[in-house]
Amino acid sequence: MTKVNSKSVSDKIAANGKQAWLVTLSGTGVNLALGILYSWSIIAAYLRESHSWTAMDSQLPYMIACGIFALLMVPGGRIQDSVGPKVVIIAAAIFAGAGLIGSGLFISVAGLSICFGILFGSAMGLGYSSATPPAIKWFGPEKRGLIAGIVVSGFGVASVYSAPLTNFLLGRYGLSTTFFILGALFFFVIIILAQFIKNPPDGYIPPSAPSQNAAVHGVKEEKCGKEDFQWHEMIKTPQFYLLWLIFCFGSLAGLMVIGQLSSIVYDQSGLSLGFILVAILAVFNAGGRVIAGAMFDKLGRTYSLVIILALQAVNFMLFGTYDTITTLVIGTMVAGFSYGACLSIFPAATAMLYGVKNLGVNYGLVFTSWGAGGVFGGLIGGLVRDWTGTYNTAFFIAAALCFAGIILALLIKEPEKKCD
Repeated sequence: MTKVNSKSVSDKIAANGKQAWLVTLSGTGVNLALGILYSWSIIAAYLRESHSWTAMDSQLPYMIACGIFALLMVPGGRIQDSVGPKVVIIAAAIFAGAGLIGSGLFISVAGLSICFGILFGSAMGLGYSSATPPAIKWFGPEKRGLIAGIVVSGFGVASVYSAPLTNFLLGRYGLSTTFFILGALFFFVIIILAQFIKNPPDGYIPPSAPSQNAAVHGVKEEKCGKEDFQWHEMIKTPQFYLLWLIFCFGSLAGLMVIGQLSSIVYDQSGLSLGFILVAILAVFNAGGRVIAGAMFDKLGRTYSLVIILALQAVNFMLFGTYDTITTLVIGTMVAGFSYGACLSIFPAATAMLYGVKNLGVNYGLVFTSWGAGGVFGGLIGGLVRDWTGTYNTAFFIAAALCFAGIILALLIKEPEKKCD
C-alpha cells in the first residue's frame, strides 16, 4: 500500500491557496484598469461643455462600449475556458491601448464611437470575461459569491482613482493628451497582470463545503446529475431568460446614472461636483460587489436579488427629488451599492445554476443583458433629458424595471439536471 505524504499534500494545498489568491488579485487589477468606463460621465460633461456635444451625442460612445463589452464576453469567455485567460487578457491590453490612443486622435462622434466604443469596448469584454471565471474556478462553491465580488470590485472601484485622474488630466492637458496617457498606462498594466492569471489544472478540486452550500441555496444534492451545463443546454432552460431579464433591468438603472452622473448633479443642484460623486459612487459600487457576494453565500440567490432590487427601486423613485449635496451623495451611494451588488450576484448565480466548467461562456451569455442595459440606459437617459429637460421620467422607468425584476427573481427555480 502506498503511503500518502501528509506534508507534501499540505504543501500542495498551501501552494494552491497562494495561486488562487494571486489569480484573484491579478484579475482585480485588470478590472481596475478597465474600469475607466465608469468615469465616462467626466469625459461626457467635458465634451458637452468644451465641444458643444448634445447629451445624446456624448452618450453614444458609452452606449456602444457597453454593447461591445457585453458581446465580446461570449467569445472571450469561450476562448479562456478552452485555452486559458492569459492570451485573451493580452489581447484586451492591445485593444485598450489602441482604443484610448485612437480616441485622442479622432475626437468626433464617429471617432469616439469607433475608438472608445468599439475598440475599448472590445478590451473590456475580453479582459472582464477572463478575470472573474478563473478566480471562481480556484475556489469552492461556498466562496463563489465573495470571490466574484472581490474580482469585479476592481472594475467598480476604478473611478476612485480614474475620476480625479481624468478630471486632473483634462484640466491640465486637454482631451487628446488625456486619452494618450490613459491608453499607454493601461496597456502596460494589463500586459503585466496577464502573466499571473490562469485556470486551475485539469482535475483540480478546490476545498469546499458542498453540503453547507446546498443547504444555504436550497439545492438538493443528487448522486446523479449534470452539474456543468454547456452553453447550448443552458439557453434551453427558462431560468436563463429570467436571469437575463433581471440582470438587464438592474444594470440599466445603474448604468443610466453612472454614465450621466455629472450632468444629473449639475441639473438638479447647480453644483459642478460630478467628479467627486463619481468617486463616491465608485467606492460604494465596489463595496456593494464584495458585500453582496458575501450576502449571496449566506442568504442565497433569491433573497439577495430581492433585497438589492428593492433598494434600487426605492432609490430611483426618489432620485429626481435629490437637489442638495447631502441627498445627492446619499442617492449616489445607494445607486452605486445596488448596481455593484448585481455584478457579483449574477456570476455567482450562473455558477450555482449551471456549474463552473463552462462558466466563461455561460456567464458571457448572461452578461449580454448588461450590454443591453448599458445601451438602453444611456439611450433612455439621454433622450429623456433632451426631450424634457430633466431626468425624472428616466428615473421612474428605472424604478419600474427594478420592481419587475423582483417579481422575476421569485420565479427562478433550480434547472433540471440530466442523468448521464
